[in-house]
Amino acid sequence: MNDHPQAGSATVLATSRGRGWRGLEAELLRIPPGRTHISGTPYHRLGIHVGRPVRAQCRCDGREHRRLQKHGDIDVVPAGLDGVWEDDRECMILRLKISKDLFHQAAIGLGRDPAAAIAPKFQLRDPRLEAIAWALKAELEADVPSDNLYADTLATALALRLVEAGGDTSHPVDNGRALSPRRMLTDYIEDNLDMPLSLAELAALAGLSLSHLKTQFRNSFGVPPHQYVLHRRVARAEVLIRSSDLPLSQIALEAGFAHQSHMANSMKRLLGISPGTITRSRN
Repeated sequence: MNDHPQAGSATVLATSRGRGWRGLEAELLRIPPGRTHISGTPYHRLGIHVGRPVRAQCRCDGREHRRLQKHGDIDVVPAGLDGVWEDDRECMILRLKISKDLFHQAAIGLGRDPAAAIAPKFQLRDPRLEAIAWALKAELEADVPSDNLYADTLATALALRLVEAGGDTSHPVDNGRALSPRRMLTDYIEDNLDMPLSLAELAALAGLSLSHLKTQFRNSFGVPPHQYVLHRRVARAEVLIRSSDLPLSQIALEAGFAHQSHMANSMKRLLGISPGTITRSRN
């Protein structure tokens, strides 16, 4: 079973609720065996099976589907559709809900009709969708979550891939040119490192769609936007630690980190050194 919005007995193992994610909600659920009715929602829903196989049956959109549900199998349920799922044993799913607005933005960015319907798919295998799903699962389970720009990037990538997987229309080939307003973007990011940044505002600033921003930003900077911002935040934090007497908790906020632990983990990962070590070496 790949999606159980109304399963009252489901155990929520992890959730994105309260994290400030935009256009995407995610939950990791443990589902008991048995039958569950799923009402239609305003969101497009994906359910990714996690763990050992289960025998499952679903009835949705006038179709019935029986299968051995395996790790990584994906069900796609468009907004408004309801259905019934039944499993023969306890299972675990990663449930993802994508807003229509995010899906429409992705469709426009790929030159597709944003009003085109998503077809329901059952037991879909798509390596790229699966890779994004596992990255989201890791974010849900992380003790210290990454910057919200990373979740924003994953949400956009998920919507773009869902648009691509939903039809056979060929999409435009990116010309690979470098991002033209490079200085404007770098200045904006530097001026706003202490604030939440989103792909949507960077795309609007550059005058690009979300999909073209991602491609052209990587062409210009060699890394995706969220990685560039993280590196700049780490660099600012290092400068502040070496040159000021501010407490580390305040430096974390000045550099745009959610809290001191987030800053410490990021610095250890990128620089191989902790804020405390830098402070002691300065003294």
